[in-house]
Amino acid sequence: MRIAFLGVRVPGHLNPMTTLARKLKARGHDVVFISVLDSDPYVRAAQLPFIPYCEKEMPLESVHRTTDQSSKLQGQSALEFAIRSVARGLESSFRNLPQTLLEARVDALVLDQVDYGLGLVPMHLGIPYVHVSNALHLDYSGNTPLCIFDWPHETTPEALARNQAGVRGFMQAYEPVTSVAHAYAAQVGLNIDWTDPLATMSELAWLTQTPKEFDFESPHWSSQFHYTGPFHDGLGRIKSDFPWDRLTGEPLVYASMGTLLNGLESVFSAIAQAVEQRPGMQLVLSIGDSLDSKQISSLPANCIVVHNAPQIELLKRSALCITHAGLNTTLEALTQGVPLVAIPVSIDQPGVAARIAYTKTGAYVPIQEMTASRLSALIDEVMSNPEYRQNANNIKQVIAETNGLERAADLLEQAFNLS
Repeated sequence: MRIAFLGVRVPGHLNPMTTLARKLKARGHDVVFISVLDSDPYVRAAQLPFIPYCEKEMPLESVHRTTDQSSKLQGQSALEFAIRSVARGLESSFRNLPQTLLEARVDALVLDQVDYGLGLVPMHLGIPYVHVSNALHLDYSGNTPLCIFDWPHETTPEALARNQAGVRGFMQAYEPVTSVAHAYAAQVGLNIDWTDPLATMSELAWLTQTPKEFDFESPHWSSQFHYTGPFHDGLGRIKSDFPWDRLTGEPLVYASMGTLLNGLESVFSAIAQAVEQRPGMQLVLSIGDSLDSKQISSLPANCIVVHNAPQIELLKRSALCITHAGLNTTLEALTQGVPLVAIPVSIDQPGVAARIAYTKTGAYVPIQEMTASRLSALIDEVMSNPEYRQNANNIKQVIAETNGLERAADLLEQAFNLS
C-alpha cells in the first residue's frame, strides 16, 4: 500500500508531518510526501520521496510572499488573512490533487486538519484517509472554546452558550473556505450534510499532537479522535547554524514568535527590554526571515539574534521559553520541561495560550495588551514560582511515557490495516 502524506507549507505543520511520515517509512511502508514546491527543502531534509503539486498556482517563493504579507498582522486581521489563504489553497488542491493521487498510485492518504474539506477528494476517489491535527485541533461542538479564542474552559450554561456562539461566528467568517468545499462536492456529485462541520473528517482516525493532559478536560470526543502527543524526534529537519560558543552559561531564555506571524519588531523589542530588566540571564531571539535585527531595540549585550534557530537543542538548555503559543514550539518546550511565557497573536495561538494557563505550565498576555513591563512581570512570576516548572516537568513525563510518534504510527497502521 502506498501512503501519501499531504503537507501544509508552514514549518509548524511540515516538521511534525514529515516526522510522522519518516516513522511510517522506517517501519517498512511505501510512503510519499505531497506538497507545494516551497516544501521541497523540508521534505529533502526528512529524506522522503517528494511529489510536488499545484506548481502553476503556487510556484517557488509563492509561500514566502504570502507569509511575508501575513507576518505583521495580528488578531482578527491575521485570522481573516489566513482564512483567505486556506480558501485559495483549497481551490488549487481541488483542481490538482485528484490527478496527482491517481498518477502517484496512492492507496491511502494522511491529511492535515487545517485543509478543511479536502477529505472530499479521497471520499470521491474511494481512498481511505486519516486526519492529523498538527496545530491545535478544532472543537466545533462548543463543549470547549474553539481554539481561536483564549477563553477559559468552563462548563456553566453561560460558558457553553458562549462557546457555541463562538463556533457559529467562526463558521460565518470561514465562509470563503466552506463555499469552495461546497462547490467541489457539488461538482463531483457528493451528498454532504453541511450542517455537520466534521462531515468531511476521516471516519477511520483523527490524530492530534496535543497530549490529553495538556487539553481542556472534556469527554465528548468521538471514538476516532485520538490524543497522541507530539511527533517531533529532533531529526530530519533543515539544519540551522548557531554560534554555540557565544552562550555564556547564564540561565537561558529562548524566544521565538514562530514563522508565520513574526514580523512585529515591537514584540521582539519588548521581549528584549523585559529580559534586560532581569540581570544574569541570556536571551536568544529567533526572529524569522521578515525582520532585520537592527530594527529591534533594547537588545541586552549578551543577546544572540538569529533568523532561524536549532529550536529543540536550545530548549534543552533553556530556563524559560517566550513564545507566540504556536502548538509545536509549546510542545517542544514542554517536552524539555521548560515553562512558558506566551504572547498569542492569532489563529490557534489564543487557544494554546489558554491551555498553558489551564495547566499552569506558564502564563500569557494577549498581544494587544503586551508591554515590556507586563512581560517582565510575567517572567518574574513564572521564573520565581516553582509550580510552573513542576507542571511543565509533569507534562514532560507524560510526553515521554506516551511516545506520541510511536502511538500515531500505530494508529495509522490500524486505520489502514497495515499490521
